[in-house]
Amino acid sequence: MTTTHNLGFPRIGAWRELKFALERYWQGAATAGELEAQAAGLRARHWAAQSALDFAPVGDFSLYDQVLDMSFTLGHVPARAHSHGGSPLDQYFRVARGRAPGDADCGCVHAGEMTKWFDTNYHYIVPEFDAATTFALDTSRLQAQLREAQDLGVRAKPVILGPLTYLWLGKSKDGSERLALLPALLKVYAGLLDWLASEGVEWVQVDEPALATSLDARWRQACQDAYAALQGHGPKLLLATYFGPLGENLPLACGLPVAGLHLDAINAGHEVASAIALLAPQQILSLGVVDGRNIWKTDLHATLAWLEPVQRQLQERLWIAPSCSLLHVPVDLELETDLAPEIRSWLAFAVQKLEELRLLASALDHGRVKVQEALLANAAAVDRRRASKRVHQPEVARAVAAITPEMGQRSSPHAQRLTEQAAVLNLPSYPTTTIGSFPQTLDIRQARQRHKRGELDAAGYRAAMQAEIRRCVREQEALGLDVLVHGEAERNDMVEYFGEQLEGYAFSANGWVQSYGSRCVKPPILYGDVRRPRPMTVEWIRYAQSLTDKPMKGMLTGPVTMLNWSFVRDDQPRAATCRQLALAIRDEVQDLERAGVRIIQIDEAALREGLPLRRERWDEYLGWAVESFRIAANGVHDATQIHTHMCYSEFNDIIEAIAAMDADVITIETSRSGLELLDAFDGFRYPNGIGPGVYDIHSPNTPSREQILALMRKAAARIPPAQLWVNPDCGLKTRRWEEVLPALENMVAAARTLREAA
Repeated sequence: MTTTHNLGFPRIGAWRELKFALERYWQGAATAGELEAQAAGLRARHWAAQSALDFAPVGDFSLYDQVLDMSFTLGHVPARAHSHGGSPLDQYFRVARGRAPGDADCGCVHAGEMTKWFDTNYHYIVPEFDAATTFALDTSRLQAQLREAQDLGVRAKPVILGPLTYLWLGKSKDGSERLALLPALLKVYAGLLDWLASEGVEWVQVDEPALATSLDARWRQACQDAYAALQGHGPKLLLATYFGPLGENLPLACGLPVAGLHLDAINAGHEVASAIALLAPQQILSLGVVDGRNIWKTDLHATLAWLEPVQRQLQERLWIAPSCSLLHVPVDLELETDLAPEIRSWLAFAVQKLEELRLLASALDHGRVKVQEALLANAAAVDRRRASKRVHQPEVARAVAAITPEMGQRSSPHAQRLTEQAAVLNLPSYPTTTIGSFPQTLDIRQARQRHKRGELDAAGYRAAMQAEIRRCVREQEALGLDVLVHGEAERNDMVEYFGEQLEGYAFSANGWVQSYGSRCVKPPILYGDVRRPRPMTVEWIRYAQSLTDKPMKGMLTGPVTMLNWSFVRDDQPRAATCRQLALAIRDEVQDLERAGVRIIQIDEAALREGLPLRRERWDEYLGWAVESFRIAANGVHDATQIHTHMCYSEFNDIIEAIAAMDADVITIETSRSGLELLDAFDGFRYPNGIGPGVYDIHSPNTPSREQILALMRKAAARIPPAQLWVNPDCGLKTRRWEEVLPALENMVAAARTLREAA
């Protein structure tokens, strides 16, 4: 019989229960016991949803981040987390967000650096290493979840992050070699595996997604050494790889002394035959046959066509699963009662993907006739999607075919543009601005919901949003910011807002996915050709500019971010879809310029996120990604200043591509990483303006004027001061006004001090 299992389940809950439980706890409205009880209830419901599987994951649930969980399991906790005492949960949240409930707003606990989990929009807390790092096993979290699962009769498969990937994801804070820590780390891993064996565990899933990346010889040798050292410890090990093909690492993975290997067959299907040939006769092969990162129905007939011969060859050595953890998709399509029935019939969320897995296993074990009705329904839905007139628009194809190289070029080089922009904008040195959004208050959210329900007409909604814009402009002028924003009160999300106004997009009501901690996003569904039927932002920006004499930024989301933060159609290359988006944004940029807007910010927060895991594919991706941004941005006059923004990610190794975007100003995160991202400028002279973020908006802590000054002075040692802007790391929509105002006041004061000292 074919074994079915899952690598991980969405932990936020179908109704975002975890988000609301966390925020109540952080606000002091719930106790730690109440938070843990709600988390336990969620876990029980999620295991029930996976009850048809042969194995269900345990330990995949996290209160904030699974990498941070592993750090605590390994006893690898930054000393600053202990600075105010308190419980382990207090220490956990200090690392996650800089503060535990009850901590004073002193800004003295620096939250752990946060960056993207491989090429996804999920953010993890980066492990911090130095030469003195030690480890000590703490099984308490995993033990509690394992006990819960066993009491519920779950056939548990604990999930842990593997030692290679844990080290690979972390950063050395003193320049010491991370791999030097491997022997000490392996002792703790061996103890963890031995403890799991003592708990009666049969299989442990050890996640090593780093094997899907380009590893040098040292890391490849470290992988061999690690699993040789762990051989004989604990239960059977299922080594789980995902997010892409293993390439040159495939023989390495297949040769490790583990009981089984999981291969992402959605992205590495071409490696299945080689894996079968390389594995030992007793090793199982788990294949990820259902896409764990996108929401389209699996073509069950096509999947069975290649999977049936594999099953005949491997027989009981074959396991099947989603390609990766289902963390990256929404929970349940059954909640989507308002989606167009045709589009809904094309989709599968986490619960439906597990049903697809059950159908595949049943067909493999008992023949297709056993599930014939379900297979016919699936085939009909797949065929309807291929033939749907919703998907293809000939005029969009003609517009993309008409793109020329000149559309991606500014009229003049940056130095010449800068002269014209300076004359128009008349900004001081160290100009201050924000990234775009301001707090989304309860009043804003209630007005939006009343408008959606038909309780507030269009005129009333417009008046409510204009009132919020007036407040936002008034507050910024009082603070003394140099370049203002309208605050984005009318926007539910930086991608969804634009998608709602473009053809080719559909939207779920409850398709939430965790981005980090309690932060959830609802990615739009990009199912067809993209076209902009009318202006999207001009009315709001024009109104905001009418309230002030200071420059008002037009705020747009760039084509690459629109692509990477959507559930993207899989029936054409992503590059083709991105060019369609670029043309739509280009039209909006030109309309803003015609409306008199002189600074236009086109956010590409997700540029790095789409970077392939294997370096040999970087040039291809960066080629069409940068081209798409330039198509969107470069249809304007020299005097119009183009900004872009990039979120929490690693940019040092793609700095030349970022420079090739030729934005007049770029703003990036630097506060959590202590300006580490500016290391790239030691060997590369970035030619344009840059705003290194100095206010960590993902922490409730208020940065002091002195902290901001210290960061900006470090930046000025790397980058000529004439190029520097002063700004937060990211948008402020998730913060409260009482947090934002003092932080921005300190930021403006720091900029004035810098000007006086110049």
